[in-house]
Amino acid sequence: MALIVQKYGGTSVGSPERIKNVAQRVAKYKAQGHQVVVVVSAMSGETNRLIALAKEIQKHPDPRELDVIISTGEQVTIGLLSMALKEVGLEARSYTGAQVKILTDSAFTKARILSIDEQNIRTDLANGNVVVVAGFQGMDEAGNITTLGRGGSDTTGVAIAAALRADECQIYTDVDGVYTTDPRMVPEARRLKSITFEEMLEMASLGSKVLQIRSVEFAGKYKVKLRVLSSFTEEGEGTLITFEEGNKMEQAIISGIAFNRDEAKITVRGVPDKPGIAYQILGPVSESNIDVDMIIQNVGVDGLTDFSFTVHRNEFNKAMEILKGKVQPHIGARDVIGDNKTAKVSVVGVGMRSHVGIASKMFRTLAEEGINIQMISTSEIKISVVIDEKYLELAVRVLHKAFDLDQENT
Repeated sequence: MALIVQKYGGTSVGSPERIKNVAQRVAKYKAQGHQVVVVVSAMSGETNRLIALAKEIQKHPDPRELDVIISTGEQVTIGLLSMALKEVGLEARSYTGAQVKILTDSAFTKARILSIDEQNIRTDLANGNVVVVAGFQGMDEAGNITTLGRGGSDTTGVAIAAALRADECQIYTDVDGVYTTDPRMVPEARRLKSITFEEMLEMASLGSKVLQIRSVEFAGKYKVKLRVLSSFTEEGEGTLITFEEGNKMEQAIISGIAFNRDEAKITVRGVPDKPGIAYQILGPVSESNIDVDMIIQNVGVDGLTDFSFTVHRNEFNKAMEILKGKVQPHIGARDVIGDNKTAKVSVVGVGMRSHVGIASKMFRTLAEEGINIQMISTSEIKISVVIDEKYLELAVRVLHKAFDLDQENT
């Protein structure tokens, strides 16, 4: 008998029929003798509907009140699923984040979990109940309802699995696992049987939308075994996200190709080449809550240098305003130029640690297709490049082929 936490995303609970299917799936696990906790998202499209409703009343909704509104989506789902479980003969109890006592900080709309009081869940499990918990939400010390940011139900699932020391946390979604790259772009992409937390963290941060990055960080920190599965197929082992296996290094050098279309590149030209200049440029940007990704500073010539970095495309105009309005006059830069039609492509794999020549192979493959590399960033297990967005799909396809990711046991 195992203790399993299952998390179902919005598409998996998108209609009464799908909710009934989830109940049937849970019933199978119960029939095998397992204890099951189910964490659910709002029905697909519901959170967007609630946000739109709030914006009809207030152009920039008050964050505290917005959390009150958008947390109701999950509350509907836990009630419906508990009813569906009772209909198939199981005892079930639903809990909101506040009822479980998922304690968070007070950063409305993007709160972080501080602690979980799992006692009520343990008591219910001991009494043979299936426990159904609302994902994405919690409560701060003052008793305010908080939400964890988009995709936060993944984090709820992993956090509850960590608190309960569950045997496995299963994330059910509309894909049947983690692929070598997006199969919609590369039909030859393969589902990976397993991937390390490090690789998954890189894939998630680089644009792979299978799991929310915070949930992967959480799982890695608390050593929670994660498995990604499809709620639309009956059979299948999905992808296990686990710790680096001893023989993993000798197998696949590269596990996947990740990409992100939402990149914008900014260059501040003619910057004085002196200590503290990077802070003077990026300080005002970060103070406006704009995340900076890749950074490159050129070699100085005649006391001047160029400073380039990337931001999310949605933040491009805001960043350009800050740089042109505040930073350029303050530091005496010659010019600020930007390009919001760039994309980032990355190769990811723990095998890079023990294999040389990955970067040169990547650069040669792109050069052979006439794709110019604008920026490069590396870590122990990834190499990322910024390229013109129009070449993104071509770059992903040729790199996927060049590293033999379409072959089993590469």
